[in-house]
Amino acid sequence: MRFTDTALLLGSVSLSTALNPGCAPGGNFDLSHWKLQLPSGKPNHPDEISADRLGDCHGYTNAKYFFTDKSDGSLVLTVPGDKSNSDCVSTEHSDHCRCELRENKPTSWDPHADKNRLFGELKVTKNDGEICIGQIHVDDSVSHKPVAELYYNAAGDLKMGVQLCADNSCKQQRVDVDHVPKGQRFTYEIRYEKNILSVSINGKAFQKLDTHKLNGPKSYFKAGNYNQKSGPTEVQFYQIKVSH
Repeated sequence: MRFTDTALLLGSVSLSTALNPGCAPGGNFDLSHWKLQLPSGKPNHPDEISADRLGDCHGYTNAKYFFTDKSDGSLVLTVPGDKSNSDCVSTEHSDHCRCELRENKPTSWDPHADKNRLFGELKVTKNDGEICIGQIHVDDSVSHKPVAELYYNAAGDLKMGVQLCADNSCKQQRVDVDHVPKGQRFTYEIRYEKNILSVSINGKAFQKLDTHKLNGPKSYFKAGNYNQKSGPTEVQFYQIKVSH
């Protein structure tokens, strides 16, 4: 089922449906429109798991990087560190390793459309620096840069890094978004629709973000654990939902 509206909130935590600790992640989350990128593989060529392998309750799981928490059924995504202190693998255009879902159906969409939304409910249980927990990426045919990345640091600060343009040479501008203590469950929703980029934490009012010279390039969503520092990181998701 696709997510169509902002989740109902009870306090600061959404009313997620019950998760089955006995199922692979594909049994608790609709992963039919995602593919998984792991922090393993060959240099510049991380392992990828297609949507059909992620499947259902008996679908793909990885005891090191991508598995179901046996106590509450959440989706656990881990990264062992960086390339200097572990055997993790990154993509050609990044020095950082990740365990991350990449939207694959559709492979990209138009930011001028009426609805493009990514919703996540999660908690960060391990990080000594920044990690990216959700992002919008420019279509690969246009650039290897993101449109925007939602960062969570060791102090619990949430920041949105927005690209100044879709060109590969451009840098990001950081914007303070919110604060959530480490280990506390929270929600985010990122929207890039009608050529307006915005973000909401824990159901609060959406914060509109300047898109500079981006000009609405074709884009896609990513969600998970994209480590930006050298220590090991762990994220637990209770919901990951997308709508167009």
